[in-house]
Amino acid sequence: MPKVVEELKGMTNDELLERLREVEKEYFLMEAKRLLGAAEKIHLSRSLRKEKARILTILRERGIKL
Repeated sequence: MPKVVEELKGMTNDELLERLREVEKEYFLMEAKRLLGAAEKIHLSRSLRKEKARILTILRERGIKL
């Protein structure tokens, strides 16, 4: 299991929800910059989407519905 997944699984539900909010905010700001033509570090958008999916998967496994 990748190190990132282990770290996420070790977090509490509240910590995961907080991290999810952070990831969504980062992704939103990155997309806004990209659309305005001031994009930098675009390669990170894929990793943010993957992290969001991992967090959602873990929350669903724990029975938390969003």
